[in-house]
Order: sequence, then C-alpha cells, then structure tokens
Amino acid sequence: MKVPLLDLQAQYSTIKNEVQQAIDAVLASQNFILGGQVEELEARMSHFCKAKAAIGVASGTDALLLSLMALDIGKGDEVITTPYTFFATVGSIVRLGATPVFVDIDPKTFNIDPAKIEEKITPRTRAIIPVHLFGQVADMDAILGLARRYNIAIVEDAAQALGAVYKGQVAGSIGDLGILSFYPSKNLGAYGDAGMVLTNNEELAEKVSILRVHGSKTRYYHTMVGINSRLDTLQAAILLVKLNYIDQWRQRRREIARLYDKDLQNTPVTCPYVCKQNDSVYTYYVIRTKGRDTLKDYLTEAGIGTAVYYPLPMHMQECLRYLNYREGSMPEAEGASRETLAIPLYPEITEEQRGYVVENIKRFFSSKFSSR
Repeated sequence: MKVPLLDLQAQYSTIKNEVQQAIDAVLASQNFILGGQVEELEARMSHFCKAKAAIGVASGTDALLLSLMALDIGKGDEVITTPYTFFATVGSIVRLGATPVFVDIDPKTFNIDPAKIEEKITPRTRAIIPVHLFGQVADMDAILGLARRYNIAIVEDAAQALGAVYKGQVAGSIGDLGILSFYPSKNLGAYGDAGMVLTNNEELAEKVSILRVHGSKTRYYHTMVGINSRLDTLQAAILLVKLNYIDQWRQRRREIARLYDKDLQNTPVTCPYVCKQNDSVYTYYVIRTKGRDTLKDYLTEAGIGTAVYYPLPMHMQECLRYLNYREGSMPEAEGASRETLAIPLYPEITEEQRGYVVENIKRFFSSKFSSR
C-alpha cells in the first residue's frame, strides 16, 4: 500500500468542478492582479481570523518581510525568534539587515520557550517572531507580557496555524501583525505561492498595502520603497473555493490526530503535545522518537511518506555562521531536529491507510526490540 505524506490529488478530486469554475471566471474577466476575488478573500479571511485587516501578498515569506518592513526593522535592530522553524522566518530578518537572536524551544510543543526570551532582550530588540509550529499557537500571553513591558512588536508567524485557536483568539490576530502562508502543503493551500498579512492596527494595514505595490498608493507616485508582492487573482479565486471547506477539513484533521494519539500510545513514539488552552489544526502530525532516521527509512520502504521538519536548526545553518552560535547552544531545538518525524495526516486519508501507518510503526519497534 502507498500512503503519501499529503495527497493533494485526493483533495482536488472533491472540488475539481468548483475550482475550474472559479478559474474560468478569472480568465473571463482577464483581471489577474488584485482583482475582485482578492478583495473578497481578504474580507473573508479577516472575518475568519478575527482580525480587522487582511492583506493578500505573493507568499508567506513576503508576508514576513512586509510585516518587518512595516515596522521599519533594519540595520542595527535585533529580532528574537526560534531556531526551530522554516528558513523564511529568519531569512526575512536578515534580508532587512537586522540580526536574528535565537531563543530555544519548549521540548513539548516545539514552540519558542517564553521563559528564555527576557534574557535575550537588549536595547536593540525591536520585535519578537513567535512561530506557531505544526498548527499550535505559542504561549502568547507570556510573550505579549514581555513585548508590552519592553515596548517590542510581535509578528506572529502563523504560516502553519491557519484557524488555530489560543484562549479564544485566532492565530495571527493576537500580536501586532500576523502572517499566513497558502503554500500548497498548508491546511489551506493555493495552487502555487500565496500569503497574507493580518493586523488589527489600521496604520500598519495601510502601510503593508502600500509596501506590497512598490510603495505606491496612487499608481506611479511612491511614498516609500516597497516591493512587488501582490496576491494573484487566480490564487485568490482558488482559495475562496477551498475556504468553504476549511472547517470540515480542520475537524477531520483533529479526528485523525486523536486516532493516531490513541493507537500510538504505549509505543516508543511521543505524539504531539497540545496545551489545554490551545486548539491545534494539525497542519503536520509530528511524532518524536529515538532512532528517527531508521524509522523514516523503514516507513519509506513500506511505501509510507514522511518528512523531517526540520533537520538542521537555523542557528547551525552555514549562511548564519557569522552569528557565532555553536552546536549545543540550543539543545532543545537540536534534539528536536534529530528526533522528530511528520507522518501522513490529511482530511482524505482513509482509515485503511491510517491503520497501515500505525501498523508499520508498531511493527518497526516490535522487530527492533525482538532483535535485541
């Protein structure tokens, strides 16, 4: 049996006709840049995420970059974030000439550990970027408390947490700015790159809107130096179709996660830990175990797709050596990079497929221990 990590073909087959109609409507209009569907998506996402403003941009990476640009982050500034994340989080900081300052993670949630943030704050600290990893919101109350005390902005990296809830608040709407990614593998994925910035601050919303079109509010008149990062109308049209299904897909993900939790108990696998104040959307179902690479190879041989998020933490990346972090400086992030593995979880996975994944994980450990 083959069980992919993610089966976008299965999803597409259920909404194919609606998607084609949405695409045809855009083609008929020939309005491909910031068309009416972009405005509609922004309005619907603003409501869905409980944010006053949602600004569509070309990618989640650009959403991070534009958020930092709107805060005037630049040379000499420091931005605190986690080393256990996708490169875009850190790359956006470096591109603006600022310095990323890493804080280790909570080994249970894999999110930034708030207890370790304050010691890294300096007079140059301008922002904190908590990353809501794998679909679970970071401990925002603790982070907000520090940010307000030191007058530091918060940019939530909610690229993996669309629809996740923390104490009744939706991911991306809690800090000064929040970012979403609609990369195809996300729980709401476009058919290419797409992203969004969320904020409750009207001034920041206006600034991001201007910055995404070369810093121009009136065409050909530029009040600031921006970038070209406009959400394609085609992508917005596709996302509008998918948004109609997000609640049922989100519920299905949680159901599958609960089944995995139940079936993998009493094994050497540590299942995802979700804090009681959180409602995770399980964008990825990430287990943890010793001998991760051997298990990954075994599952691959059995036709089961897996992925490692992430094999090398940011503070150990070659291009960031100038920051002078060393192996052992972020022990929790380094440990997670060695021991975590994402296994198949998507709304269309069948019970037979899910059972096959569980069966092979158990078989792996059974054969491992019986051979000793």
